[in-house]
Amino acid sequence: MTDTPPANGQPTAPTPEPAAGLPAVPAAAPEGPPARLWDRMRDDPQYAPEHLALEAVRRLGPEAAQWAGRARHDNPGVSADVLADQAVRKFVNLARLSGAVSGAAGLPGAVLDVGVLAWTQARMVLHVAAAYDVDPLHSDRATDLLVLQRVHKVAESARLALGVAAGRERADALFGLGGQRPLGRVMVQLGVRLAQMAGVRAAKRLVAKIVPGAAIVLGTWANSSATKDLAERSRALYGRRGTDVPEPRRP
Repeated sequence: MTDTPPANGQPTAPTPEPAAGLPAVPAAAPEGPPARLWDRMRDDPQYAPEHLALEAVRRLGPEAAQWAGRARHDNPGVSADVLADQAVRKFVNLARLSGAVSGAAGLPGAVLDVGVLAWTQARMVLHVAAAYDVDPLHSDRATDLLVLQRVHKVAESARLALGVAAGRERADALFGLGGQRPLGRVMVQLGVRLAQMAGVRAAKRLVAKIVPGAAIVLGTWANSSATKDLAERSRALYGRRGTDVPEPRRP
């Protein structure tokens, strides 16, 4: 699929129809991280990608599992590739729209936009996993997210960082250890970390809402390009049958 060029300054991104007989992938518009996750990432921006990955598996994993299960129930024999195709098409289109979802200008708007993009991409990865019958609720999917989104190069470092983030999350819940640093510095660090996770060059993305016209270009081309690249890596990982991807573990 190729991107539709902007017309009169407004990008057009029609959402393709789902394959006949298949349930539509959830979400008709980009949805951002929940408010509590934003608070957590703002208080601990260094580990923002890890907090997002953990919350994505908790919140979005069940949705992905239900969608894939319903699709297989309603269409016995449907291939994993067909399901993955549908998920990728849906979320690449949503990624195109995520650059303008906040409606806010300046640095706060840029941070919101890359956060929505990173969340949309995590949602796509979990749906692709479910399409290939890899458990999207398993904790290993948070590790996969960080490696696939190139926050960490290897699974071992991703797991270590997730453990640190989970520990800080528990400590903050118990003792209220939210940061008291200047908001501007926090926003810059948070924006850079989320832009890294979303696969968009941080410097360009963070100025996109400030430079006139830049948001249109970067909010469509850069978002969809980064999301397509992530989709290819996700399909390569989950489409393999081997020891690289753990089998779903059930209680």
